Amino acid sequence: MENTGESRSIRNDASGIAVKAFGYLFISIFAICCLLPFLLVLGTSFTAEASIKKFGFNFWPREFSTFAYKIVFENPDLMIGSYIVTMAITIVGTAAGLFIVAMTGYALQRPDFGYRNGISFFIYFTTLFSGGLVPFYLLMTQYLSLKDNYLAVLLPGLLSPFLIIMMKSFVRSIPHAITESAKIDGAGDFTIFMKLILPMTTPALATIGLFIALGYWNEWYNSMLFLSPDMEYRPLQLFLYNVVTSADFIRNSSAASNVELRDMPLESMKMATAVVATGPVILFYPFVQRYFIKGITVGAVKG
Repeated sequence: MENTGESRSIRNDASGIAVKAFGYLFISIFAICCLLPFLLVLGTSFTAEASIKKFGFNFWPREFSTFAYKIVFENPDLMIGSYIVTMAITIVGTAAGLFIVAMTGYALQRPDFGYRNGISFFIYFTTLFSGGLVPFYLLMTQYLSLKDNYLAVLLPGLLSPFLIIMMKSFVRSIPHAITESAKIDGAGDFTIFMKLILPMTTPALATIGLFIALGYWNEWYNSMLFLSPDMEYRPLQLFLYNVVTSADFIRNSSAASNVELRDMPLESMKMATAVVATGPVILFYPFVQRYFIKGITVGAVKG
């Protein structure tokens, strides 16, 4: 009997090791597959345009060139200004949006909030239908007078129905008895939210904050709509988009007759702008990765 138990334990240990080995192997392959596109972008950004036309895209530059980065950073003052504008919008928008989304999600899951179902319906309704571009543009420019104002970029990203629903699902995992006991002790709703709810929702805050920050960092469409070209500093994504568009126009223009303009490194410039735009995000992500994974998991299970 003892030998049978020992052999069964050995088989279980061996099967456990095999499952773990397969899991690590699968995750490693998946991670490599996720990393390869970025390595391709990075390698192509340092490749000469002639080499790209002849050999296509490669992970390692056949003909090394930094010409694309020289064009992207041709105006360093504008680049630095665009970075500062984007970072300011991202930091302020993420902090304000995270606070508003957290308060909304917390209020909508409170059993003693009588209008939670009606408000939740209107929030969900906006995910199915929208007023369209023209009413949105008129609202921002005619009624709110936010033309050529950074608030036109900041305000639309403060609320997201998906993030509110996600926060609501996460906060639902916190026992309502904690709120009731705090009320018995004389704490107000805002005090309960700030001192009890927020500290217990750190994974959700990190997850939602990352979504909001990425939305602001990659934002260019509202900037294109509401910020005119006369503004000296515009968000980074729009600045890089204009750089690539201008290079494409110059290379395809019939007036561009000399060799230097015809050989404008358009493809490598596209990759260089992608590297410039995603670099800070890649450096920031490891600091919130563990909270991000935990927030996604808990929100999915408890929702």
